[in-house]
Amino acid sequence: MRRVNLHSINLLFLVKYFIKLIQSKMNRIIQNSSILLASLGLATLQTVAAGTKEVNKARPNILFIAVDDLKPLIRAYGDHIAITPGMDRLAREGMTFQNCYVQQAVCGPTRASILTGMRPDKTKVWDLDTDFRQVNPNAVSIPEYFIRNGYESAGVGKIYHESSIGAGHDAPSWSIPWVKVNAPNYVLAKGDEFPATECADVPDNTYKDGRVAEEGIKLMQQLKDKGKPFMLSIGFAKPHLPFVAPKKYWDLYRRDQFKIAPFQQKASNSPDIAYHTAGEIKHYTDIPQFDNYSENELEHLSKEKQLDLIHGYYAATSYMDAQLQKVLNELDRLGLTENTIVVFWGDHGWHLGDHGLWCKHSNFEQATHACFLMRVNGMAKNSKPSTQCEFVDIFPTLCELANIPTPAYLDGISLVPAMKKPKVELREYSFSQYPRGKNMGYSIRTKRFRYTAWIGDSYSAERPFSEANIIASEMYDYEKDPLETKSVVGDLQYTKDEASMKQLFTEAMEREHKQYEAFTKLANYQTPIKKPLPNWLKK
Repeated sequence: MRRVNLHSINLLFLVKYFIKLIQSKMNRIIQNSSILLASLGLATLQTVAAGTKEVNKARPNILFIAVDDLKPLIRAYGDHIAITPGMDRLAREGMTFQNCYVQQAVCGPTRASILTGMRPDKTKVWDLDTDFRQVNPNAVSIPEYFIRNGYESAGVGKIYHESSIGAGHDAPSWSIPWVKVNAPNYVLAKGDEFPATECADVPDNTYKDGRVAEEGIKLMQQLKDKGKPFMLSIGFAKPHLPFVAPKKYWDLYRRDQFKIAPFQQKASNSPDIAYHTAGEIKHYTDIPQFDNYSENELEHLSKEKQLDLIHGYYAATSYMDAQLQKVLNELDRLGLTENTIVVFWGDHGWHLGDHGLWCKHSNFEQATHACFLMRVNGMAKNSKPSTQCEFVDIFPTLCELANIPTPAYLDGISLVPAMKKPKVELREYSFSQYPRGKNMGYSIRTKRFRYTAWIGDSYSAERPFSEANIIASEMYDYEKDPLETKSVVGDLQYTKDEASMKQLFTEAMEREHKQYEAFTKLANYQTPIKKPLPNWLKK
């Protein structure tokens, strides 16, 4: 019989025992480590979430206020008749861009340019019936871009032009559905009457802008509770025609405060193509037919009707301004003012009888010079940046202020340097355009001059620029002739100035073509679905 070595057995037992003990310890260590790692992971997620909340809290909200047909008729631009405490407050607490110009002085194109950061030859919106997404599906709007960068976006009222935008007032622009507001255009008018003015003793919310303000305030309250930075877009309709406003806003003014435009003729040496027939205002039933830029005063609107229209424009402006005040006051009440950038813009200027013109639809100063105010916490108050700028500059400016990347294809530049140093000049000129049939008038505005060239053959920046296609030109000296009474093209006293402006113009047109070609690599241009023009645009 084989003898068993008890010593070996005991040793083997001890080895197995220690192995099991070590395995048990290791399992516990692994288990505890897993718990620890899980805890660390949760802590990390919580830290990230907390960090995200801090980022959201740090990122500014944006209150984006659009106003229809508002020219710069406020104290900050030198007008001392207008009673507009809301806009005056914004100017006092923020900055007034003194030399801002629109891309095209009519609602559809100018709004498409503002909201996409591209000039009309890239948006391909030159009229009131083209939806920029149909023709330019790769374009991105400001609200849409901010949604992609973590913002909530909501809107009420007219942000885009209604007849040139898709369902939901451009549904991709809103993370919360856009709010449509209905209200009557008139209270007193009856039947087939469509007067250009109305003065009725009614509450503010009888007309649309009062209701837009109410809905905008509701959206603001809703957005505050979302816990995310937001962009709230509010679009006011006045002072667009008809000039209707509650009586109390008419009563702010006396009719004898107003004067009709001092120069109501065609500028000497200017081409006919620069003018229009005021078809929009002639659509109203109390406006008689009249010649726009006749030298015969009897062929203009009567002085009484002109004063009625001017009074109505100011009353409608004050009415809109009162609604702006309500929105700003609610921003204060909710404790959002400090962390909210306010952007306030009128979509283009307006002719109130100068050159015999009414409405917009031109490249003249009164149509292209825009009202543009901003208020940004931490920046200088009551500031008046003097640089030439354009509405395409709004998109890149907001990107820099919100600390989000700026799309490379935008046509504009950030205005933040001028906001920090108001005397800084960022542009030598501003660029505008306006079509007349198959002809396009392109215009550059420097501090002193405006040079406009009308180019035929259905030209756009899609094709290289050639002086040979210019069919007419005009140039104005605002230091000596602020009313644009004379085009100095061909004037021997301005030979050097004209040559200089022509050179700048050529550079601008060549830039437009290069920018267009660069964007075609991103764009997927389509043929838009055309809609019939309104009757007043056919005239």
